[in-house]
Amino acid sequence: MSRVIIFDVNETLLDLRGLDVCFKRYLRVADVRKEWFAQALSSAMVATITDAYSDFGRIGGAALEMIAQRHQLSLSDDARAAILGAMRTLPPHAEAPDALARLRDQGLRLGALTNSTAQTAQAQLKHAGLYDFFEQILSAHAVRRLKPAPEPYLMAARAFDVDASNVRLVAAHSWDVIGAMRAGCRAAFVARPGMVLDPLAERPDIVGADLGAVADSILKMDVR
Repeated sequence: MSRVIIFDVNETLLDLRGLDVCFKRYLRVADVRKEWFAQALSSAMVATITDAYSDFGRIGGAALEMIAQRHQLSLSDDARAAILGAMRTLPPHAEAPDALARLRDQGLRLGALTNSTAQTAQAQLKHAGLYDFFEQILSAHAVRRLKPAPEPYLMAARAFDVDASNVRLVAAHSWDVIGAMRAGCRAAFVARPGMVLDPLAERPDIVGADLGAVADSILKMDVR
């Protein structure tokens, strides 16, 4: 049973499709937003594995430059700032407010844990109207190791003054779920369209199509 529920932010709580208007305006390449975020995650993994830390904002900016070069596009400073700045104004997934409210109202302690800086995460969640659901908003930047390294998940457990086994991470990324479980936490996977679990890794005990379905399962398993 987990009394602390920690949520990933980008793609789990917030909808990255909110960036599509900016990407279409400045880069004019189909589905380039997905390509950019995949590159940012890949670069973050390399930084973590090789122990060469950069904050996720810098990684996102570098990934944007890589995508522009890959497509032989020029990217002005204004365009770069507009795209990266739009990360702070992403909309929430439609079911997020109700799912969070139901969990909080049943006495579960809620937190957010992101690879973004704390300032970015706070701005994002305030804009999305989700900020007040969370007891703490935590950033991997505090330990200078990005998820899925164990340090961010263990930091979250310390921040809530519980053992890692009493923390459940909710994420729409297989790598995030794997990282949490291998750090000793439990996990729940949000199987949004296109998101799948890694068959080489252990399977979390909760899998749901969206946050509403995940919240239903958490209320059955983690509330006594």
